[in-house]
Amino acid sequence: MNELTTIILRSIAISGTATLLASAWSIPLAYLLSGSYRLRHIAYLLEALVGIPTVLVGLLLYMLLSNAGPLGFLQLLYTPQAIIIGEALLITPLITAVSYQTLKETRTRYTELALSLGATKQQAARLVITQSLPNLLAAIVMGYSRAIGELGVALIVGGNIKGLTRTITTSIALYTAMGEYENAIMLGMVLVLLTIGISLLVRLVRKRWDIE
Repeated sequence: MNELTTIILRSIAISGTATLLASAWSIPLAYLLSGSYRLRHIAYLLEALVGIPTVLVGLLLYMLLSNAGPLGFLQLLYTPQAIIIGEALLITPLITAVSYQTLKETRTRYTELALSLGATKQQAARLVITQSLPNLLAAIVMGYSRAIGELGVALIVGGNIKGLTRTITTSIALYTAMGEYENAIMLGMVLVLLTIGISLLVRLVRKRWDIE
């Protein structure tokens, strides 16, 4: 397996793991926020953090994971795990904010109706999640697209180490600096195709869901 293929597969795995990790806490958090008027300010804060610069997230995580930081004993700096954690934190506001809007609208539409028809709170919650699934999936894909396309976190806490933490975006930056534009363009095209392909897949799933 050549280096470019390894880089692509590593990037897919790292960003996919980060997205699953972020989704595991972002969607439950969004559901909690969508049902509480008092917690709406947290949702507004997360919406504001959607555009947070990736280099800032990378810098903060570097300070935590470095040997002088409070989490330095974990020895995670310059490892794929550090990138996963950084990307998961980066996309948490995005997935939570988009899921919050979806769940809020769905709860308003279905919860009272379900309860008035004799459903329990658990059954009403299950109905809300079920009806929101296509849009929740879209939120997850949006998070994945941002994770796999980010540079700051992967470069700062990953270190762009060959064979270990080198990803598509850090490789593009490296190849461009070295003047190897062919490899940089090739990886850029792969990144675009991955993003478009995943988005098309989600659209097909949502369309089929609507039909059913």
